[in-house]
Amino acid sequence: MSARKEAAVRRVRPGTTSSRGAGSRAAGAERALTGVAAGDRFPGGEPRDLPRLWHVTLSVSGEPAPVAEVRRALEQLAHDHPFLLTSRYADDHAEIRYWEEARDLHDAAAVALRLWGEHRRTAGLPPWEIVGLEVIDRATYHQRVAAGYGPVLATPVGVHPF
Repeated sequence: MSARKEAAVRRVRPGTTSSRGAGSRAAGAERALTGVAAGDRFPGGEPRDLPRLWHVTLSVSGEPAPVAEVRRALEQLAHDHPFLLTSRYADDHAEIRYWEEARDLHDAAAVALRLWGEHRRTAGLPPWEIVGLEVIDRATYHQRVAAGYGPVLATPVGVHPF
C-alpha cells in the first residue's frame, strides 16, 4: 500500500450510476443538490473571506485638459465600467465615486489604485495622477449619510462638472 494518499474524482454521466454505492439508489436516480438560501447565517457568524461592499472615492489631478475631452473620457469609463456611480470633473481634476466588491479594504484599495492607470488609454483619460483615495465600508458610508456628512444626495448618478 502506498504511503501517499490520492483523492479521486469520479464523473458520472446523467442517467448512469457509479459502481460505488450504486445499490443505494435506483439506476438513473439523481441526488438533490442543496445550497444555502440568501440570508442564511453561517455557524459562528459570516466567514471572513466573503466579499463585502466598499464605497470608493478616487481623486485625480494634473495639467489642465479640455473640459469636453475630460467629460467624454469619464463617460467612456462609466460606459466601460457601469459600476461607477458618479464622476465630477473640472479641467484639472476629477473625482470618481463607486461601490467595489472585495474581500477586504486592501483588495478594494488595490483595485481602486489601478483603475485610472489601467483605463487611461482605453477611455482616453488625461495623464493625471491619483491624489486621493478613500475606501470605507458600507456601514460607515450609511452612518455618514445619516449624520449628514456623506455625499450630497442631490448629486445624480453620472458624469457632472464640479
